[in-house]
Amino acid sequence: MNHFLDINKTDPETLRSILTQAQVTKDARQGLPKGTPDADQPLANHMVALIFEKPSTRTRTSFDVGVRQMGGQTMVLSGSDMQLGHGETIADTARVLSRYVDLIMIRTFEEETLLELAEHATVPVINGLTNRTHPCQIMADIMTFEEHRGPIVGKKVVWCGDGNNVCASFLHGAQQFGFDFTFTGPQTLEPEAEFMAAARKAGSKVIVERDPFKAVEGADLIVADTWVSMHDSQTTKERRHNQLRPYQVNDDLMAAAGEQALFMHCLPAHREEEVTSSVMDGPQSVIFDEAENRLHAQKAIMRWCVNG
Repeated sequence: MNHFLDINKTDPETLRSILTQAQVTKDARQGLPKGTPDADQPLANHMVALIFEKPSTRTRTSFDVGVRQMGGQTMVLSGSDMQLGHGETIADTARVLSRYVDLIMIRTFEEETLLELAEHATVPVINGLTNRTHPCQIMADIMTFEEHRGPIVGKKVVWCGDGNNVCASFLHGAQQFGFDFTFTGPQTLEPEAEFMAAARKAGSKVIVERDPFKAVEGADLIVADTWVSMHDSQTTKERRHNQLRPYQVNDDLMAAAGEQALFMHCLPAHREEEVTSSVMDGPQSVIFDEAENRLHAQKAIMRWCVNG
C-alpha cells in the first residue's frame, strides 16, 4: 500500500522519483489552458475522497484540480459532514470509505487520526496536513527551490519563527534530501528534538541559532510561516507575537543573507507580521511558484500512490 504519510516514512529514491514526475507533468502542461486534462489519465475511473477537518484554500483547490486534470473525480468531505472519530471510530470510517473510493487525502488535527485511518484503510492515504507535519508542502518547496537554484543537496535552509508542522517536515526533508537546516526562533518554540536528531543522524548539519542575522548568513533559502493559528486565543496570539517579533523576515534580514537567498512561505501570510510585503513581493520571493507547485507535486504523489 503506497501511503504518503510523511517525508521521513518514504525512501529518498521514491521521493526523488516523485519530484521528477512532478516536473515532467508541469513541463507537459506549459502553454495549455488551465482546465485542460493531462495527456495521460492515471486517475481515470478513480474516485478520491478529500477530507478536511481543517479549513483550506491551497490544499483543497490543488488536490481537487489535480485529480480532475488526471481524469478522476473528487468527493470533498468536511469534519462536520463526517464527525470523524466521534459518531464512528476512525478505523470503521477507514474500512467503509475504502469500499467506496480509490484514494483518501486527509487534512486533520491529530497525527493519530491520520495514522489510524491509514492503518485500517485498504486504499492509499495521503497526509494533507496534521498538527505535527505537512509533507506535501515541503515536496512543493523542494521542487520550487530546484527550479530556481538546482539540486538542494548540501544547501543551507534557514527557518525563521515557530518550529511548527511545516518546520518539522522541512527537517524530514533535510534527512531525506541531504540539505542543511538552521532554526532561528525562541527556545520555547523549537522544533521537536526527535526530528532534529534524525536529520543530524542522516548527515545533515542542523543548527539552532537565536540571532536571526547570524542564522541567515550564507543561506540559500529562508522560510517563514504564520505566527498564530486561527484557533489560538487572543492571549496566545499576543504572547506569540511578543516572542516572535525579533524573527520577522524583512529587507534587513534578506540583505544579511545575500542575493543568492530565496524566500518561501507556504501561505496564507500575515503581511507585516512574520514577513514584510517588501520581501513577499520582492525579487528573492518565490512564494507564488511555491503555491503553484503544490498542484504538480501532489499530482505526482497521487500518481505514485495508485500506480507505484
